[in-house]
Amino acid sequence: MTGGGLLVAGTTSDAGKSVVTAGICRWLVRQGVKVAPFKAQNMSLNSFVTREGAEIGRAQAMQAQACRVEPTALMNPVLLKPGGEQSSQVVLLGKPVGELSARGYHGGRQQRLLGTVLDCLAELRGTYDAVICEGAGSPAEINLRRTDIVNMGIARNAGLPVLVVGDIDRGGVFASFFGTVALLSPEDQAHIAGFLVNKFRGDVSLLEPGLDMLHGLTGRRTYGVLPFRHGLGIDEEDGLRVSLRGTVRESNVSPPVGEDVLRVAVCAIPLMSNFTDVDALAAEPGVVVRFVDRPEELADADLVVVPGTRGTVRALEWLRERGLADALRDRAAAHRPVLGICGGFQVLGEHIEDDVESRRGHVEGLGILPVRVRFAREKTLTRPEGEALGEHVTGYEIHHGVAQVDGGEPFLDGCRVGQTWGTHWHGSLESDGFRRAFLREVAAAAGRRFVPAADTSFAALREEQLDRLGDLIEEHADTDALWRLIESGAPQGLPFIPPGAPA
Repeated sequence: MTGGGLLVAGTTSDAGKSVVTAGICRWLVRQGVKVAPFKAQNMSLNSFVTREGAEIGRAQAMQAQACRVEPTALMNPVLLKPGGEQSSQVVLLGKPVGELSARGYHGGRQQRLLGTVLDCLAELRGTYDAVICEGAGSPAEINLRRTDIVNMGIARNAGLPVLVVGDIDRGGVFASFFGTVALLSPEDQAHIAGFLVNKFRGDVSLLEPGLDMLHGLTGRRTYGVLPFRHGLGIDEEDGLRVSLRGTVRESNVSPPVGEDVLRVAVCAIPLMSNFTDVDALAAEPGVVVRFVDRPEELADADLVVVPGTRGTVRALEWLRERGLADALRDRAAAHRPVLGICGGFQVLGEHIEDDVESRRGHVEGLGILPVRVRFAREKTLTRPEGEALGEHVTGYEIHHGVAQVDGGEPFLDGCRVGQTWGTHWHGSLESDGFRRAFLREVAAAAGRRFVPAADTSFAALREEQLDRLGDLIEEHADTDALWRLIESGAPQGLPFIPPGAPA
């Protein structure tokens, strides 16, 4: 028997598809439904390693947590990891299979993956009561419809009803809803069941005349109006918009436990990956996390984090061009705390041999840590466990660079010299005891009277966020109508809205 299903599409990128999908998943699992997430194709530098050693988008790992199930490669069979303006690494069923340009991918490779994608979805639907699928971008990207395997391509082939999410906070949501439907073929339109308004501020009664008009124009109802809520953008799949200067990671509203706050500056390096590593820092009362791109912004930072990247050599060049390389060396020499994670760890080393990612061969690093890095063609994808600072630590590794550590104190798989730490482990700061021990060391080195909270549980905070998403769906969506969609598909006899897709 095949389980029910629903595709959550969006009028645009960043309309809220990921969090709405997670919210529906959490609402369903609280009703006793065995549910799984699915995204056929994801483009993201934020990824995660499953227990079987497969790389998938972090958004799908977060959605699996919302479902209270272990994430697997079936939930995100195709992951594209941008390596620049023109190409991406293609990760298929959790393993990298090569680099392709956008033209090469959309020119034929994508369509050949449809069978694999449908097989993964069918396996999930054969195992779970319901599968909540997430689309990508907009289903009305008519230039890409012929090869689409993530929006209407998957909806048509798998017989899924489609719920279109629109972000009303950015404006134009009625035109976006109408235009999305009107640019689809009659066959595609038959799967568009209706709409969900996201991020609404104000009195819903003022919105209702527009929703009634939209229903009259399209024959499709609105399944809910979700209010704007701060702090729900967890594990975003799109790159952080660091062009907005001084971007601040949403921090815990609780006051510091000690007398001082702790200021963390994250270098906004190119092709930044897994910037969610610093979420656990931002969750600590009294810790303020900012993304920076100028050396003077490091001056008042108590800790500087150099995060992961899909372009280690490019990040090195950027740090040098910006003057941040010298600022990092000066900090290290002055025994002021620096943490390098994955690619950020690699740039702190002595030199890099890269014939894989950048193909630049021998490149000098910043020389802060006694580490030499050689890029291997096979990617390391593991879920390590260990001990550091007297505490148990878990994490995950996603990297081509293999580090040879020639000195310093051992630190996870990397090393520590003075107040500079380096490791390939993503997610280590989510281990509560280790994070507290690390922050105590940082505070002591920075001369701050900062005290980590004794009871901050990152896992519990994440569960609270997921429950808040489930609450949004339960309180502000027509859940009975949503379940009918999931169980029975799109309503029959939905009208065609001209002009439809171009021939």
